Amino acid sequence: MPSDLVAELKQSKPFACPELELYLSLVRTTDLLSRKPSSLLKEKGLSHAQYNVLRILRGAGPEGLPCGEIGSRMVTRDPDVTRLLDRLEQRKLVARGRSTADRRVVTTHITEGGLALIKAFDQSLANLHKQQLAFLGTKTVQTLLRQLAVIRDSLVNNS
Repeated sequence: MPSDLVAELKQSKPFACPELELYLSLVRTTDLLSRKPSSLLKEKGLSHAQYNVLRILRGAGPEGLPCGEIGSRMVTRDPDVTRLLDRLEQRKLVARGRSTADRRVVTTHITEGGLALIKAFDQSLANLHKQQLAFLGTKTVQTLLRQLAVIRDSLVNNS
């Protein structure tokens, strides 16, 4: 019997192994879950990566963060954080300045405009994610979170 994903992707053959199917299922699910949030962000001219940077900088507080630290905290890896910051700075959503302790370090801070923009998204995105996943129930959500953490830990520790 073909898997749901085999049928969904209209494949004529089963996957080579269950691990490949799991990987592709995670990618496909991520894509489906990301579509509505992407539309909400796009209305305000933001990508997921830009929104992620703004969230990171909000969490960093008034101290801000250097570019490398922002990159290390991103949910999805982006090879050009500097370009992301350039775009956000052009829109006056972030500001950059040199550290007084070490002039080689450039620190980025979220501006009031950046704070206002992402605050406008907080509740609508939270509601959207609840709407998308509430059918699973709290126990299943917690189980999935633990299992995904195990996968991430294994990948980080074995790379």
